Amino acid sequence: MNSPEIPARFVRETDLDVVLIAGRYTLLDQSAADDLLTAAADRGVAVIAGGVFNSGILAGGSTYSYRPASPEIVARVEQLAKVCTSYDVSLRAAAMHFPTTHSAVTTVLIGCATAAEVRENVELWRQPLPAELWTALDACH
Repeated sequence: MNSPEIPARFVRETDLDVVLIAGRYTLLDQSAADDLLTAAADRGVAVIAGGVFNSGILAGGSTYSYRPASPEIVARVEQLAKVCTSYDVSLRAAAMHFPTTHSAVTTVLIGCATAAEVRENVELWRQPLPAELWTALDACH
């Protein structure tokens, strides 16, 4: 789901093995952190993080949450990209890896349209990221 409230309720009130949250635990939107991810960690429910590029803005596109990105979002992305560059990390790699910084997230779902994108994403996934990057990116919020 694109909203963390309902899956958080499911996690708290039912016996689930896994839930999927799309676009709500990313470098730009961490609204799933407090309720959904906390409940999932407490109950041992695995979380799949999808939509980690927030509809494209974190992968070089111009849309955020399926709409043209606002100037405020574009400015935040530029700030995040600047931090990533200072650590010699691509913004796309950081966006892919970020959800795994929470213990409840067991899988990151990445969409690919071509075989070249698959290869590119595998290469980005293999890119080692310094632990200090997350502290620096967190300061952008």
